[in-house]
Amino acid sequence: MGTVVSWFSGLAEVNYVWLLAAVLDIFIVAFVIYKLIMLVKGTRAWQILWGLAVFFLFVFISGWLHLRALNFILRAVLPTAPVALVILFYPELRHALEEMGRLRFLRHGFVLLRREDISNLVEQLTKAVGDMSRSKTGALIVIEREVGLDDIIATGTSMDADASAELLKTIFYPGGPLHDGAIIIRGNRSVAASCTLPLSDSPKLGTMIHTRHKAALGVSEQSDAVVLVVSEETGTISLSTEGRLLRGLTPDQVRTKLLQLLEADTERDRKLQIRRTVSSAFSKVRAGTGSAEQRSTRSQ
Repeated sequence: MGTVVSWFSGLAEVNYVWLLAAVLDIFIVAFVIYKLIMLVKGTRAWQILWGLAVFFLFVFISGWLHLRALNFILRAVLPTAPVALVILFYPELRHALEEMGRLRFLRHGFVLLRREDISNLVEQLTKAVGDMSRSKTGALIVIEREVGLDDIIATGTSMDADASAELLKTIFYPGGPLHDGAIIIRGNRSVAASCTLPLSDSPKLGTMIHTRHKAALGVSEQSDAVVLVVSEETGTISLSTEGRLLRGLTPDQVRTKLLQLLEADTERDRKLQIRRTVSSAFSKVRAGTGSAEQRSTRSQ
């Protein structure tokens, strides 16, 4: 009993202002770390971070096992770490500072669409790539998901139009002013055309992979975008996502794959929203029950 009393008396002496500030400090640091991880996830910086983790693990293990020569060599590299980090993470640091400068660091890149809008978008994309495949019209279509593509959008010509099959075929018509490059789709809107994409330099790529396909792989390696490619030489339809390239697809296969990828995003976000709504409702019910119990106690 004495222990319980002393515990409660100790609670009375707690500085709750300091405690709240500490909790807020931890929350802000955790949030910033989370946003930084989401910023580099799926990019080369993510692999670099894992490489650094392995390096420091070797430093610790070599010291623990008394491997003096190896530990000395590894520790000799540490003084150059700050400069090396700036060089290695220069593109990501620049991108992060630009995002914060635009006040987009706190935004969510993915535009949530209704199921009907997704179905209509997929039908328009399927029709467009099917028609361009038959006419052997080269095309490169990037569908933005959660990871924002503002840097890529900035390299092209801004626009704001429905992502219709007619618009896509007009943009990629040979000789047109915007046919050279990629078109970016955000939600169900075409937001930029004639955009320049980063090329993949993966050693796994063969010599038969053309520039459009390297660009599709490049942007899918650095983001979670879905990329459609139509070859102007063979009319072959390809789809790239998560650094993988699916070639030789039919329009029906393209439709099925797009529905799987885009509806999965929407379903996940919808479930998250439902959980938040239910949690909020239960909180209100508990608050209401607590108030009712307090009024009943007072009346007694």
